[in-house]
Amino acid sequence: MKWKESDFNSGIETIRAVLIYGPDAGQVDEFCDRAVEKLEIEKDNMFALDSDELRDRQDALFAESCSPSMFGGRKMVIISNAGDGDAKYITELVTHSGLCATVIVTAGDLRAGGALRALFESDDKLAALACYTDDARSLATLIRRELSADAGIQQITPDAMAYMTSHLGGDRGITRGFLAKIALYVDDKKTVELDDVEKCLPDTGAANTDDYLYSLTAGHLQQTMVALDRLLYDNTDPNMLVRMLNGHFKKLLTAVVEGQLPRLFWKVADKFNMAIKIWPESEIVAVLRRLNELERQLRTTGMPGEILLRDFSLKLALRAMKLSVKRRK
Repeated sequence: MKWKESDFNSGIETIRAVLIYGPDAGQVDEFCDRAVEKLEIEKDNMFALDSDELRDRQDALFAESCSPSMFGGRKMVIISNAGDGDAKYITELVTHSGLCATVIVTAGDLRAGGALRALFESDDKLAALACYTDDARSLATLIRRELSADAGIQQITPDAMAYMTSHLGGDRGITRGFLAKIALYVDDKKTVELDDVEKCLPDTGAANTDDYLYSLTAGHLQQTMVALDRLLYDNTDPNMLVRMLNGHFKKLLTAVVEGQLPRLFWKVADKFNMAIKIWPESEIVAVLRRLNELERQLRTTGMPGEILLRDFSLKLALRAMKLSVKRRK
């Protein structure tokens, strides 16, 4: 079955297994945590492994999944970072007649029609829940809910909202962390203003992230690499930056193909408009494929993420610069 969030809330107790996947890794983690909470899974009843361990730990996996809990209560098995190549092992597990644990499978972006999505979407005892990055509308709703309803904030100025919707949304975990911080910062006055947001953002690296993302796609080579140096100096996770790059290029693809411009803060609008003019659809699609491969390399090869990201960023910025020069001729 294909699930939405409402289906997850009402149906997590009724299915054998759920695939939680998509480019928003923070949202994937959030739903996984919510499943543990809703099913009241105790630590002793949880068995977790990475997809890389599926082949070598088959015996342990099935022993944990197909035997009742020694401590009472419901059991859960979590398989992380799954891909279509793992579908054979996962199929054997989630269709096993002796399964007595709820199985949670997490994954990044998966193609439609791929083996994993096909398995979970076509069986009424299984479910697939997609976690796509928040767009401007859903992000604004999240911000209002987290700040106004949950934190008691009485007012969010239009400038502050525009700034937050243009800087957040690539990762639900990062978004929630920032909103918790801004709520504490303005707790005394109960109003979120642009100045408040700008003062809090440096702690999240958002200013340098903007310089990195928007300079890269506009072909500003030096600004791109300086911003990346600052981010890595501040110990920003390369995996997070790859996910943000993925979301940025998807935003660019939507603008190029459908003409739908996102809400942009004035400081980055010119660079994004330049990127729209110089990046053709075919080039953006190719970059998105390479980003998926880069994410796989970061997870599986053991090579330093910083080196892989620097090399990738330099090549992309050079490509953007060449496209910009070509357009001006």
